[in-house]
Amino acid sequence: MKSHQLKLYNTLSRKKENFQAINPPFVGLYVCGPTVYGDAHLGHARPAVTFDTVNRYLTHLGYRVRYVRNITDVGHLTGDADEGEDKIAKKAKLEQLEPMEIAQQYTDSYHRDMALLNTWKPNIEPRATGHIPEQIALVEAILKEGLAYEINGSVYFDTLKYNEKTPYGRLSGRVIDELMSGSRDLDGQSEKRNPVDFALWKNAAPEHLMKWDSPWGVGFPGWHLECTAMSSKYLGTQFDIHGGGMDLMFPHHECEIAQGNACNHKDPVNYWMHNNMITINGQKMGKSLGNFITLQELFNGDHKLLVQAYSPMTIRYFMLTAHYRSTLDFSNDALKAAQKGYKKLINGLRIAKMLEYQSADLEVEDKQVEQIENSITNAYRAMDDDFNTAQAIGHLFNLLKKINSMYTGQLHSATLSEQTFNKLISTFITFVEDILGLMEEKSDSQNRMINLLLQLYSEAKTARDYAKVDEIRAGLKDLGFVVKDMKDKIDWAYEE
Repeated sequence: MKSHQLKLYNTLSRKKENFQAINPPFVGLYVCGPTVYGDAHLGHARPAVTFDTVNRYLTHLGYRVRYVRNITDVGHLTGDADEGEDKIAKKAKLEQLEPMEIAQQYTDSYHRDMALLNTWKPNIEPRATGHIPEQIALVEAILKEGLAYEINGSVYFDTLKYNEKTPYGRLSGRVIDELMSGSRDLDGQSEKRNPVDFALWKNAAPEHLMKWDSPWGVGFPGWHLECTAMSSKYLGTQFDIHGGGMDLMFPHHECEIAQGNACNHKDPVNYWMHNNMITINGQKMGKSLGNFITLQELFNGDHKLLVQAYSPMTIRYFMLTAHYRSTLDFSNDALKAAQKGYKKLINGLRIAKMLEYQSADLEVEDKQVEQIENSITNAYRAMDDDFNTAQAIGHLFNLLKKINSMYTGQLHSATLSEQTFNKLISTFITFVEDILGLMEEKSDSQNRMINLLLQLYSEAKTARDYAKVDEIRAGLKDLGFVVKDMKDKIDWAYEE
């Protein structure tokens, strides 16, 4: 394993801590996945890209990561206070389909969009409906500890009793007394003993579509239970990193901590990581505001707030230009700037793969070598400091300047030494492709077409057919490519 000392911001302690895997080099990483009752949107994309990058970087450092991302396909209710209809069941009624048809349909579309964003598949992707026995066993264990109670076929976590020994609210900074005073009493309609208690198992009405037999009658699991059941099954009762959006910190992740402590008498997670929220033109994204944008709408430009389509890699790059704990505001201006930055990096990637070290009787320029070494060191330092992709990208652009200078002939590779040249090229390619997960969005057929047009361009230029030269140049520009007339060759680049 490479000698990098990672510092992670731990939401539970609210500070950066030196990361140590329980059993190096193994890392258990659990991330809350989607509730599959609609098309994937920006809110799904940010945690997917964030923790894909975490997974990629840990893997690059030599850790063996077991990445588990769940699919919520039951138990996520439409209302608060453990009331309302199951979101997937509600969608199934509207579309007159089986709930599992809805779950499969939107799971497939989620996978399609995540693949377009070039995220790695998780090692394990469990579904809530596939782990009903494990969830029932957890409820039984919590009841045995005396930290839950059954009423009318439903089982609730006794938050006040739990709080007597283990503070509830440590992750989110909530205080139980304030939660009690701030909770509405539902006009006495709730069967819970206290408004801060949460459902472990809910009794199902006869018309409820998704339900299972249990020791307490026919019902379905509470939303918070599934992650505790699946994370402990695949990563153990205490694992390294739990990630998700900041909106899940309370109550979802707070409840996970309570459930884990109730069953196993220890915190289930060593490091809690939360990506911040996404806004659209400075406003929180929401259907009622008319600014709810799905990923397919972004990729196709099919939304009233979009002036053009933005490719999946532009979206991924844009998300990486902000630290994951920062709020990220989507606007056309910001996305256009990201599109330009992405194309600069990808043009540099193409060049880096073409460049070869040219030996010559030239002295090594120590200043150039020092600048390259510093940029490489700082790129890793940024990633080691709580995965600061924004700063790392800045240092990559410093490396890109050297790559472009060699490409244009302003800098000779021999002045760097072969060792430094190889380190520069390999680091740049590794960061862009393997760590940041960016890739060139161009098919092989496109590549052949461009090469053919460049050949025709070269022939027209040799024949002094400047009308044809201008026609080919203009045609390529319309397709998003620019012709580059170099001293010794003709090349192309993505238009920035």
